[in-house]
Amino acid sequence: MRLFLVLATAFISVFSHANSSWSDIEQQAKGQTVYFNAWAGADNINAYIRWAGEQVKQRYGVELEHVKITDTANVVSRILAEKVSGRTNGGSVDLVWVNGENFRALKEAKLLYGPFSQHLPNLALTDTNSPALQYDFTIPVEGYESPWGGAQLTFYYDGARIKQAPTSMQALLGYLQQSPGLFSYPAPPSFYGTTFVKQALFETIDDTEQLYQPVDKQNFNKATSKLWAYLDELHPLMWRRGQSFPSGSGQMQQLLNDGELSIAFSFNPNDPAAAIEQGLLPESVRSYVHQVGTVGNTHFLAIPFNSDASAAAMVVANFLLSPEAQARKADLTYWGDPTVLALDKLSAEQQQFFAGQQNQASLSAADRAKVLGEPHATWVALLEAEWLRRYSQ
Repeated sequence: MRLFLVLATAFISVFSHANSSWSDIEQQAKGQTVYFNAWAGADNINAYIRWAGEQVKQRYGVELEHVKITDTANVVSRILAEKVSGRTNGGSVDLVWVNGENFRALKEAKLLYGPFSQHLPNLALTDTNSPALQYDFTIPVEGYESPWGGAQLTFYYDGARIKQAPTSMQALLGYLQQSPGLFSYPAPPSFYGTTFVKQALFETIDDTEQLYQPVDKQNFNKATSKLWAYLDELHPLMWRRGQSFPSGSGQMQQLLNDGELSIAFSFNPNDPAAAIEQGLLPESVRSYVHQVGTVGNTHFLAIPFNSDASAAAMVVANFLLSPEAQARKADLTYWGDPTVLALDKLSAEQQQFFAGQQNQASLSAADRAKVLGEPHATWVALLEAEWLRRYSQ
C-alpha cells in the first residue's frame, strides 16, 4: 500500500531551465559533477564514456563519473527508494542510460526530470518526427529522454561454414535439425535472451498488432502458445542441448570464433563488423536479418527528478548528440553503435565524420530498414517470468 501511495503522489520535477538560454545552462553546468549510471559490460563502451568525460571536462568544465552498472533495473529501484525516503535533492544518479521497461517504470512513477530534450541544441540534428525517437517501446517519450543510439537485432554467421543464412525462425529450426548444437541464446532475463524470445514471438504469434498494446494477462497464454511450442522444439537442438546458455553477446561471439557456434547475434548492427576490425571474428563472418525484419529500438539518456546537476546532465546529453561524439561512437574501431542523427541534416563537413565506417560484415541499407518496433513494455515481465518457469534449471 505504501508503494502505491508513493507512486500515486510522486511528481515529475518541474523543468527548471525553461527560461534559460543554452549559454546560461552551460554556465550553470560548470563545476558540476554528473554521475552517469551506464552499463559497463564492454571495454569499448567504457573507453568511449571515458573519452566523453575527457571532452566535457575540457570543453564545459563538467566532471563525468561513470557509475558502472550491470542492470538498469537496479538503478530504477535506487531512484524509487530515494523518493520513498524523501531524498528529493542530491540524488545519487544524474544521468542514466535507459529505455524500454525501465523508462516505463521511471515515467509511470514520475521519477524523471523534464521535459528537457527539446532544449538540447543538437536534437535538431535528428529526425524529430521519427516514431523511433518519439516512442520508447510504444511509451511516448515527451521530452523526458534524449536519444543516444540505434539498435537492431542482427544475426551473423561464419560464411566459411554456412552457405546460406537461415532468415526466419522456422529456417533456423530447420538448419539445427541438420546441424545440431551450432546455435544458442542467453537465458532471459538477459537482455539478449529476452530480445531473441521477442523475435521468436513476432514470428509465431497469430496477430502481431496485439504486441503493440498493453499485454492482456487473460489472453497471454493463448497468445504465446506457439512461441513455447517453438522453443520446446528448438532447445534440444541447441548448443549443449539447451541445458545451459551463453552468458551474453560476448560469449556467443567467442563461441562462434572458436567454432562451437556457426550462428550468433547481437543487438548492435555493427558488432560483427567491429569484431572483424578488432580481430575477434574471422573475415568470413557476414551479418543478416530475418525476412520479416528484426526487433529494433532507440536507446536514450534520462535525468532523474532529484538530480542536483541537471544543467550539467543536459550539457553531457547534448555533447553525446553532437556529430563528433556520434561519429566516434559509430566508428567500428571505437564502439560501432549506430548514430541517431539524420545525416541529411548535417553539413558536408559533418557528414565526412561518418565516411568509411563499414566493412563486408556490415548490414546492408535494405536490412537496416527491416525493423520491427519493440512490443509494448508490459510484455517483457510476463515473457521473462514464463520463460524462467518453463526452462530455468
